[in-house]
Amino acid sequence: MKSLEQKRKMQKVIVHIILILMSITMLVPFLWMILTAFKTTSEATSVNPFVIFPSSWKFDNFVTVWNSYNFFNLYVNTLLMIFWRVVCAVLTATMAGYAFGRLNFPGKNFLFSLILIQMMIPSQIYIIPQYIMVSNLKMLNTMFALVFPGVVTAFGTFLLKQGYQSLPKDLEEAAGIDGCNIGQQFLLIMAPLTRSAMVSLGIFTAVFAFKDLMWPMIVCSNAQSTTLSAGLAKMQGQFSSNYPQLMAAACMACLPMIILYLIFQKQFIEGIATSGGKL
Repeated sequence: MKSLEQKRKMQKVIVHIILILMSITMLVPFLWMILTAFKTTSEATSVNPFVIFPSSWKFDNFVTVWNSYNFFNLYVNTLLMIFWRVVCAVLTATMAGYAFGRLNFPGKNFLFSLILIQMMIPSQIYIIPQYIMVSNLKMLNTMFALVFPGVVTAFGTFLLKQGYQSLPKDLEEAAGIDGCNIGQQFLLIMAPLTRSAMVSLGIFTAVFAFKDLMWPMIVCSNAQSTTLSAGLAKMQGQFSSNYPQLMAAACMACLPMIILYLIFQKQFIEGIATSGGKL
């Protein structure tokens, strides 16, 4: 018995050591980014591997980036894009998920299979037709162009469909006996019960929108209408880059997602656990 307990304790110790080493490995690039943001250009490009900490901690790189690259405007564009994408995705996915999960209509399985096929195809394939649509609408370099790809989400429809299917049928039957029509059953009974799935979808949509790089660079060539991800990409020069300023901009760009995660940490973890998705 003692030998089994000792083996179990040893296994736990080994597992914890491996997890700690993996955590440190994942944190090293993030810590290096923060340290580089406070360095000078010569320190950041030094080949000496022992130059880890800056000789003096200065905020000059952060001030320069904020004033030179109009970071406030990038923040506003990014937050507005995230907000509208979340609102549109949750609204459309909630209604479509309810239709596929609770209603019966002709072609239901065929239409849902099209949604599943859309999830299997890389999103880059849709860029050209989406760009042609936005260009024909004369909406390039606008907020509409940034929000357009996120108005409808196949992943959100699938997630909400699973949420509605997990609810018991007795709720709808009881609401029907009380005189509720389909719209009232959806708005008053079923939709509030899938609030956790909606929050999870909103968090996933916000993260995906924040990470979106290719689409903002294509439809928003104007620096005044682009987002943080595209702005960071344009800061990198073709032949040389100011790495301390680039890392300072990256640190500032991470703040919205860090704040979002700290606020919705519980829902974020539950969303990954319940949906089986990954970032």
